[in-house]
Amino acid sequence: MHLIRRSVLLLTAACISGLAFAADERGSRDEAKALVDAAIEHIKKVGADKAYKDFTTDKASWTKKDLYVMVYDAKGVAVAHGSNEKLVGKDMTAVKDANGVAIVNGMIALASKGGGWFDYDWPDPLTKKIMPKSTYAKKQPNGEGFVGVGVYR
Repeated sequence: MHLIRRSVLLLTAACISGLAFAADERGSRDEAKALVDAAIEHIKKVGADKAYKDFTTDKASWTKKDLYVMVYDAKGVAVAHGSNEKLVGKDMTAVKDANGVAIVNGMIALASKGGGWFDYDWPDPLTKKIMPKSTYAKKQPNGEGFVGVGVYR
């Protein structure tokens, strides 16, 4: 009986440690906003084409914890995506969350009004469950579309 109790305690401790580790791997709203601002400055510095490639392929520089940069043009086409390179070049205007919220269209509209946080539900890659998510979206330097970074709430 003592062995079973000890095993349960060790398993519980391991689970709690795993949850703490997962929480440490989550980016904050402040980190997301800072990454968007850095991405916009990068676009201004190196040009859009180079920056879009960097955001999509340079994970060491443009992926922080679970945060990554995504950039969409005014028509809802992904021009850079730090999490899924296969999305680049695809029209994402039809993508909706589990509640029917048009995600990319909503972020484009928000960015066109000065930017801010856009809330929706999205599958969490850690838990595989639908979770509340917020993306900070800001207009691209060329005045079209947006640069965004999202956090799970």
